[in-house]
Amino acid sequence: MSLALAGCDRQGAGAPQGEAANQANAAGAAAARYPTGRLDRSHAGTAAPTTQFQDPQGRPTSLAAFRGRPLLVNLWATWCGPCIVEMPALDRLAAREAERMQVLAISQDTDGREAVTRFFAARSFQRLQPYLDPRLDIMMALRVDTLPTTILYDAEGREVWRMTGMAEWGDERTTRLLGEAERGSTPR
Repeated sequence: MSLALAGCDRQGAGAPQGEAANQANAAGAAAARYPTGRLDRSHAGTAAPTTQFQDPQGRPTSLAAFRGRPLLVNLWATWCGPCIVEMPALDRLAAREAERMQVLAISQDTDGREAVTRFFAARSFQRLQPYLDPRLDIMMALRVDTLPTTILYDAEGREVWRMTGMAEWGDERTTRLLGEAERGSTPR
């Protein structure tokens, strides 16, 4: 169970959505009490990949389309308990920081847009939009193997840090960390 608390590996082939949802609920309840985010600065200064993913309308886009202000990119999936637990906090962050930074939630669900659309329809997110990377291209380009993983980019598209695992996006620590995007990333 410690893996579920730390984050989710890629979904096993053939795992039923109902079973995955039940596992996500159980993991999510436990994870809500134990944020597990591990800060990683080893990629600081690295340019965002040019890899494409889908915008909420299904059109191709890339991280370059969001340059000009800081960008927080959350890689998540509907079957990942810790991902589900942290989504409301990310939505609150996106609303609170709307003038200062963009928050992008990019689903790594490989079964297509339907699961992500249902997930968003069942919740009342104020700011988050359903971006999708069904072929896991962005995940591979970023060398991410655990969900959730959240990456902060400065306004020029350089990585500042990444958080592997769940974080509390409204606490003092993450507020301070998010401010680092305005100061720029630390060179490698």
